[in-house]
Amino acid sequence: MDPVDLQLGNKNLWSCLVRLLSKDPEWLNAKMKFFLPNTDLDSRNETLDPEQRVILQLNKLHVQGSATWQSFIHCVCMQLEVPLELEVLLLSTFGCDDGFTSQLGAEGKSLPESQLHQGLKRPHQSCGSSPRRKQCRKQQLELAKKYLQLLRTSAQQRYGSRIPGSGQPHAFHQVYVPPILRRATASLDTQEGAIMGDLKVEDGTDVSISDLFNTRVNKGPRVTVLLGKAGMGKTTLAHRLCQKWAEGHLDCFQALFLFEFRQLNLITRFLTLSQLLFDLYLSPESDPDAVFQYLEKNADQVLLIFDGLDEALQPMGPDGPGSVLTLFSRLCRGTLLPGCRVMATSRPGKLPACLPAEAAMVYMLGFDGPRVEEYVNHFFSAQPLQEGAVAELQTNGRLRSLCAVPALCQVACLCLHHLLPDHAPGQSVALLPTMTQLYMQMVLALSPRGHLPTTSLLDLGEVALRGLETGKVIFYAKDIAPPLIAFGATHSLLTSFCVRTGPGHQQTGYAFTHVSLQEFLAALHLMASPKVDKDTLTQHVTLHSRWVQRTKARLDLSDHLPTFLAGLASCTCRPFLSHLAQGNEDCVGTKQAAVVQVLKKLATRKLTGPKIVELCHCVNETQEPELASLTAQSLPYQLPFHNFPLTCTDLATLTNILEHREAPIHLDFDGCPLEPHCPEALVGCGQIENLSFKSRKCGDAFAEALSRSLPTMGRLQMLGLAGSKITARGISHLVKALPLCPQLEEVSFRDNQLSDQVVLNIVEVLPHLPRLRKLDLSGNSVCVSTLLCLARVAVTCPTIRMLQARKADLIFLLSPPTETTAELQRAPDLQESDGQRKGAQSRSLTLRLQKCQLQVHDAETLIALLQEGPHLEEVDLSGNQLEDEGCRLMAEAASQLHITRKLDLSDNGLSLAGVHCVLRAVSACWTLAELHISLRHKTVVFMFAQEPEEQEGPQERAAFLDSLMLQMPSELPLSSRRMRLTHCGLQAKHLEQLCKALGGSCHLGHLHLDFSGNALGDEGATRLAQLLPGLGALQSLNLSENSLSLDAVLGLARCFSTLQWLFHLDISFESQHILLRGDKTGRDIWTTGSSPDFPAGAEFLGFRRRCIPRSLRLSECPLEPPSLTHLCATLKECPGPLELQLSCEFLSDQSLETLLDCLPRLPQLSLLQLTQTGLSPKSPFLLANTLSLCPRVKKVDLRSLHHATLHFRSNEEQEGVCCGLSANLLGDSGLRCLLECLPQVPISGSLDLSHNSVSQESALYLVETLPSCPRVREASVNLGSEQSFRIHFSKEDQAGKTLRLSECSFRPEHVSRLATGLSQSLQLTELTLTQCCLDQEQLAILLSLVGRPAGLFSLRVQEPWADRAGILSLLEVCAQASGSVTEISISKTQQQLCVQLEFPRQEENPVALRLAHCDLGTHHSLLVGQLMETCARLQQLSLSQVNLCEDNDDSSLLLQNLLLSLSELKTFRLTSSCVSTEGLAHLASGLGHCHHLEELDLSNNQFDEEGTKALMRALEGKWMLKRLDLGHLLLNSSALTLLTHGLSHMTRLQSLRLKRNSIGDVGCCHLSEALRAATSLEELDLSHNQIGDAGVQHLATILPGLPELRKIDLSVNSISPAGGMQLAESLILCRHLEELMLGCNALGDPTALGLARELPQHLRVLHLPFSHLGPGGALSLTQALDGSPHLEEISLAENNLAGGVLRFCKELPLLRQIDLVSCKIDNQTVKLLTSSFTRCPALEVILLSWNLLGDEAAAELAQVLPQMGRLKRVDLEKNQITAFGAWLLAEGLAQGSSIQVIRLWNNPIPCDMAQRLKSQEPRLDFAFFDNQSQAPWGT
Repeated sequence: MDPVDLQLGNKNLWSCLVRLLSKDPEWLNAKMKFFLPNTDLDSRNETLDPEQRVILQLNKLHVQGSATWQSFIHCVCMQLEVPLELEVLLLSTFGCDDGFTSQLGAEGKSLPESQLHQGLKRPHQSCGSSPRRKQCRKQQLELAKKYLQLLRTSAQQRYGSRIPGSGQPHAFHQVYVPPILRRATASLDTQEGAIMGDLKVEDGTDVSISDLFNTRVNKGPRVTVLLGKAGMGKTTLAHRLCQKWAEGHLDCFQALFLFEFRQLNLITRFLTLSQLLFDLYLSPESDPDAVFQYLEKNADQVLLIFDGLDEALQPMGPDGPGSVLTLFSRLCRGTLLPGCRVMATSRPGKLPACLPAEAAMVYMLGFDGPRVEEYVNHFFSAQPLQEGAVAELQTNGRLRSLCAVPALCQVACLCLHHLLPDHAPGQSVALLPTMTQLYMQMVLALSPRGHLPTTSLLDLGEVALRGLETGKVIFYAKDIAPPLIAFGATHSLLTSFCVRTGPGHQQTGYAFTHVSLQEFLAALHLMASPKVDKDTLTQHVTLHSRWVQRTKARLDLSDHLPTFLAGLASCTCRPFLSHLAQGNEDCVGTKQAAVVQVLKKLATRKLTGPKIVELCHCVNETQEPELASLTAQSLPYQLPFHNFPLTCTDLATLTNILEHREAPIHLDFDGCPLEPHCPEALVGCGQIENLSFKSRKCGDAFAEALSRSLPTMGRLQMLGLAGSKITARGISHLVKALPLCPQLEEVSFRDNQLSDQVVLNIVEVLPHLPRLRKLDLSGNSVCVSTLLCLARVAVTCPTIRMLQARKADLIFLLSPPTETTAELQRAPDLQESDGQRKGAQSRSLTLRLQKCQLQVHDAETLIALLQEGPHLEEVDLSGNQLEDEGCRLMAEAASQLHITRKLDLSDNGLSLAGVHCVLRAVSACWTLAELHISLRHKTVVFMFAQEPEEQEGPQERAAFLDSLMLQMPSELPLSSRRMRLTHCGLQAKHLEQLCKALGGSCHLGHLHLDFSGNALGDEGATRLAQLLPGLGALQSLNLSENSLSLDAVLGLARCFSTLQWLFHLDISFESQHILLRGDKTGRDIWTTGSSPDFPAGAEFLGFRRRCIPRSLRLSECPLEPPSLTHLCATLKECPGPLELQLSCEFLSDQSLETLLDCLPRLPQLSLLQLTQTGLSPKSPFLLANTLSLCPRVKKVDLRSLHHATLHFRSNEEQEGVCCGLSANLLGDSGLRCLLECLPQVPISGSLDLSHNSVSQESALYLVETLPSCPRVREASVNLGSEQSFRIHFSKEDQAGKTLRLSECSFRPEHVSRLATGLSQSLQLTELTLTQCCLDQEQLAILLSLVGRPAGLFSLRVQEPWADRAGILSLLEVCAQASGSVTEISISKTQQQLCVQLEFPRQEENPVALRLAHCDLGTHHSLLVGQLMETCARLQQLSLSQVNLCEDNDDSSLLLQNLLLSLSELKTFRLTSSCVSTEGLAHLASGLGHCHHLEELDLSNNQFDEEGTKALMRALEGKWMLKRLDLGHLLLNSSALTLLTHGLSHMTRLQSLRLKRNSIGDVGCCHLSEALRAATSLEELDLSHNQIGDAGVQHLATILPGLPELRKIDLSVNSISPAGGMQLAESLILCRHLEELMLGCNALGDPTALGLARELPQHLRVLHLPFSHLGPGGALSLTQALDGSPHLEEISLAENNLAGGVLRFCKELPLLRQIDLVSCKIDNQTVKLLTSSFTRCPALEVILLSWNLLGDEAAAELAQVLPQMGRLKRVDLEKNQITAFGAWLLAEGLAQGSSIQVIRLWNNPIPCDMAQRLKSQEPRLDFAFFDNQSQAPWGT
């Protein structure tokens, strides 16, 4: 359409539009402001008539382009009352692209420029390119004034009063109530350049708008950062500042600039500051350089506001942040426009590094109750609506909590304005239960006509979602369709503004009124749009952290999107969503269910604190009780919230969720910025058990709000309020509230800087809190007088158990009188004692006043105070100023104060003169257990023992002993009385007076003296040795670090003969460690002899004196010949036995000879040990020479040239010498020399030559040496990583030697030499070669070369090739043997070949062949031929783990053919193999022709029913069969019938094993009848067969008819006492019975009594585990077995022997093993049991695990261990042995024992203790798995 047509055709339309808009100029002004944000609507247009103004405004809209014009026309049609005909014409003419003409644009261009451009923007050149002109000062000022006035006018237009939209209240844009502003402190790290939001918000210090710019510095940059969460009103406040400045209120600033980072982010080029100010904000009319100069000169009056700093913190490219952020950084640091004021708004999170450390932080906390009410009153102008809105908010706490966020408060008011007129009171607020439904009602309220176009709303939601996904908050006309822009403008969903990106480059931008609205519309689109499927929807249901992550490529704008999605998942929203989805309710329901399901999954995960809060918001929005319950129950018991801000709304949401929880919960708020009224959100939350706050934010207002909430928390047990700024006013509110919380158990007011009077006020509440256990007032400085007042409270208050004051610490521990047995809540830094675990009736008080500046007069006051109080468990006054007099007073008062544990007077200025006074003061104190005084370390500690009537029982005492750490040999455990005077400067002249002071302590009990670290010297040592007899029997004396000479140290050895109590003397000369000890090291030290709690006390003391010798340990000492001679002469008078342990850096040969020469003159010597002592290479020969010089030497152990041990035998011990030379440097030559001398050395035990760097030569020479060593019985050599070389000897010449060679890497040239040595060693009968690198060829050569005149020789070869080689090749190797092959055994799994040869060779020797896990191969004929050639007279064939199920049964055919050809076969074994049904038929056929078969073993196979029957048929006619084993074969009735038929003809049968064959009673009856003819039967195994009394009855009738029966096993059946008695009567008649196994049957005592009447005379083994025996039955059996000459094993495990005494009075010479596992044996019966062990000289294994044995039992066992020469294993697992008992066992082992291992797993022994004991004695095993080691060589 051309312009002329337009003028003629549409003139009426244009006139109608002008007339229509002239009627509502305010509406047109609002739309002009929306579409043209910078348009001037004021003065210059006032002169025009209304129609001319409308035409001018329409022209301005039209020239913006088609999109703007079309959006405006749509708004006209949507919002104004337009006749239908006119609406159609407008939409058809102007509402589409075709209707947009240039005519109106031409008209606009014809207007004057002054009318066309009414805005303040003036065309100008860019500031960056403008030439600089010189101006006079007056002209510069005029330009600046004009520009400043232009700034104010622009600000007034931009941020002045806004025009409300259609249908909105006038106050919608006019109401402004300032939120709570609080100054905050935050540590800005300039190195890292970040603040992570850990703000400490000050309480009670509101900040007004005018105070925002009162910075803390006068020079440099002055920066204010305004922090607040979304919706708190940061942007609104920035606009408010601009408005106030434009109105002249902020007169301190001449210029104010406001920039939004969401717009600045669009700038991609680098800018100067002048370009930022003039090109992007407002340009001067002329000469911008002059204006900029003025701003620089007056920079201190310039304010720059940057809104949305958090939105700028994102990477702008590879080179770092964009130019705008660079300008901002320079402004903040003062390098640009120095002196200007900068304010930035941001959400809490990571802030940029450019912020200076002194920046002022202000936190926006939203609205409190009064502000909400003020906002509502301003919003509603009509009085009825105002009163109704306030009433609605007051009655609904949930909506009131939402209104704490100013943005939500505005939305709520808008919704109430819309709902109140049409709803009854209370109904309006019911429609606003959640934030989502609040927004939903807001969208409905903003609809001018009450009609909501669904398509437009969903399309706008799609735009919102696209923006969220791309990080976009600003849209242009090209991004949104014109109808959608009109829709957003009509419903106030969109705002518009001018976006400038450069000089002359500006366009209108659009944004949603708030980011949260954008998220809500996006959520609507996701839930209701058919374009979105369920999977896409659930991807947006995530939980965001509260911290803004600045490392992302774009901003994350979807903080509330999951919350809105959760809210829309509520059933209440379904009608609204269904309407949007055009009735598709099923799709909406599916999406809602999907959102709820995702939230259920999130609820069960482990989340951080911020995400838990987000989850609670989401769950609360759904209004789903089931989901809320799941979330509440899934929350952890300890719920911490650390270092992120929380609002009242957050806590209210959390409280709502916790209402659905049953279990209690602990809430910990540490470093979280909280609003003062936040505690009000916790009112009525009965699930909170522990509640703690730690924040400098908390002040009096916070405390007052908390005091109102506390009484409503019914479960609250712990309250913590630490690190706050509470004053007396705030505490007064809490003090009033605490008595209303009687359930409180712990209260903490740490680090609150409380005054003395406030502390006393708090303590007054203690009597009103009956269940209180702990009150923590640490970090609140108090004076001494107040401290004494608190001590008086502790003495008088009956529930207080402890008062601890130490510098800043001030803690009360209490014990409620109503719970006398409950333990106190323990503080982690306090050392509570046993007395604090007693009830209030026997109260004892612990008082710790450390470093409190107490003086002598304070001590007097304290003593008078404490004498009136209860028993004192501990008094700690260390670190005060008591001095000598105060210490003396406290020491004298100690016995009257009834202190039961400890008095600490350390660091109180005690002098040496005061030490004597203290000693005299405590000399008469009977309860003193230890006194430790060290003047150098300022230590004065008294330890007390309980008085006799207060002592604990045996169990508590034993538990106390068990908890002790094992002491090193140089350390001592505590004793009944111990005096430690260390580092006190004591000299010889002080000793006499000191001993007089100590004389009063000696008669009170065994005494330990410690004089270490003094200056006694040689004179003092000599004088002390003279005074010691007058002090009585000491337990120990420590003289370390007293500057003693070597002569004085060696002279102390004389004390062995002068002091009867001295048993151990430990000396380390260089370190000056000298300790004299008595024989009490262990529990008897604590018991002072025999005591009631240690029944074996007397016997144990005897054990110690009898078994533990006196010992002298001398280390770090130069051992020269004169010193050694002097030492031995001194020890000559020492009573024995004596152990001498010497250690020095190097011991010369002369010194060693001197020492060894003195050995015969020390008959009491039992052990000589040289540890960590360097010896010369000659020393092994000198030590070996002692075997001839000193006949008492029984063992020489030389592990290396640094460790040697000589063991001496007593006169009654038998001879037998062992020698150990391991870990030396003998090499092949040295070892050869030693082996040459071997026949002359009198060794009868063992010789250990391991780790001596030997090669194959030594192994071969050992083989060659064996003929000359007739007493060698066994030798083993391993040249691999183990490096072992050991030889065992017998006392007499012994035939049948065994040799094991491992990893010797023999080469071909070694084979002939090895064969020669084997041929000459005629007594060697068995050789094992393990991984010695012998291949098949070399093995064949070895077999062919070995020859002997007569006898048997077995060769076992274990090589990797054994599992790969075929049977044919292995048989060929065996065929090369020079002797007759009598046995061949091949095991593929063990990689082993075993050949037995007999010499001389005979052509027709019987052969035995064993094949284990071998592939029989496919060359069957060749195999049969080779077998017949190698084993011509094969009489024994064993097959194990072979597969006869493959190759079309060729293998089974081979086996059949082989059996047919072996006419002389006597033994056939097929075990643990797989055979097919057809294979079993072939096997049965082959066995049928083996008529000479004597032994048949088919055990552990799984044959099918038909195959088993075929094998049973093959047994028919096998009358020569002697041994039959069918274990684990399933024998049904038909197979059992065939078996019994065959058995009835086997008259020579000697052994029948039918284990696990499911025989049952019926089968047993038939089997019994079949066995009547087996009169030669010696062994019968029917275990695990479910045989009951009926079957046993038949079996009992035939047993007397089996005269040769020697073994019967009926274990694990179903025999009751009735059947057991019948069986016992029958077994009495089996005179030759040797092994009887009846375990795991319910036999009971009647069976035991029946067996005990007359046991078989030759019985060797008796197994009755788990047989329901009681003490009577078991004791009757032991009496019957007493003195049995043949008994070897007895097992009574898992029977109840409680109270019974298992005792043997006669010797059992052959008993090797006794099993008493889990028999309830306790300490009372163990003494007689251990005495029985000594009557079993052959005993090797004792099993006592899972019983009730304690340390007394361990002591008894430790006594007998040295007497049991053959004992190898003791099992004490799962008993009650403590570390002390384990130590006793180690001591018993040290006395000489052959035991290999003592198992102690699962006894109450701490891990560190177990490790120390294990290192001391490796034979103690504490592990779960049995790591039994080999027996020590030479034992």
